[in-house]
Amino acid sequence: MAVGKAVWQNRPHDGLRDPLTPGRALTPNERYAALVAVAGYVPVPLGPEDYIELLPVTWRVINSYGVKVGLRTYDSRELNPYRRQKSGIKARHDRWEVRHDPYDISRIWIRNHHHGGWLSATWTHLRTSPAPFGELIWTQARQVVASRGTDPVTEAEIAAAAADLLDRAGKGPDPQPDGKAPLPGQAAARAGSARARRIRGRAAATAAPQWPRPEPGPGDDGADGEGPAGQRSADSTGPGAGDRAGQASGPPAAKVIPLPLFDARKEAEKWW
Repeated sequence: MAVGKAVWQNRPHDGLRDPLTPGRALTPNERYAALVAVAGYVPVPLGPEDYIELLPVTWRVINSYGVKVGLRTYDSRELNPYRRQKSGIKARHDRWEVRHDPYDISRIWIRNHHHGGWLSATWTHLRTSPAPFGELIWTQARQVVASRGTDPVTEAEIAAAAADLLDRAGKGPDPQPDGKAPLPGQAAARAGSARARRIRGRAAATAAPQWPRPEPGPGDDGADGEGPAGQRSADSTGPGAGDRAGQASGPPAAKVIPLPLFDARKEAEKWW
């Protein structure tokens, strides 16, 4: 595929000649550029496969317990045939290509280098932290646990700290009695709560993305028996559920005016 894009697309072909300059053979890229300049192009929406391909990539080993990404463990039944197996990509030391969403750490996708397609795996602590959040919340939770002097920091401790952070950020700082100055250390606590609210706000803004996120597969369940279904139920009752319900009962959507399809033959008849 890479050779085709680098060589074939940039090699002149006898079948690609412009009627105005018949003596010159064009490359596929040149012919396409000339066509787009005259007739424009039709934008094609991205699909679930495109969504995965555009995510950040890392390379990991599929162990007996699953895949580790950022101190988080991901697992599913789809990984069973490939545990402790080599991917065959020698340039990456036989590791597997892993795609992850920085705004939703609940799931990852592993490229199936043997049979094609993608293997999905969910976070094993999804049951204890069903509210969707991203790397920003996770990093903040790691800092909170590290500030307590806990070493080494465990995945369960970070998951609990993230859940507590989301809960405290949703409630806001403790109210102060009227007419009393903040006690020592309370100013820093307020600043921390403000930061927590900002982080939670960003997480809430990306909890329900508008792009075509892939649907969970049949084996897309966590090792603890909880999968994206549990997350979806939490989303329906979690923060923002009322807002989404209000949007669903709002005014009807505007009328959709479809764009006409591009017909290259009809456009060619208009040129002469």
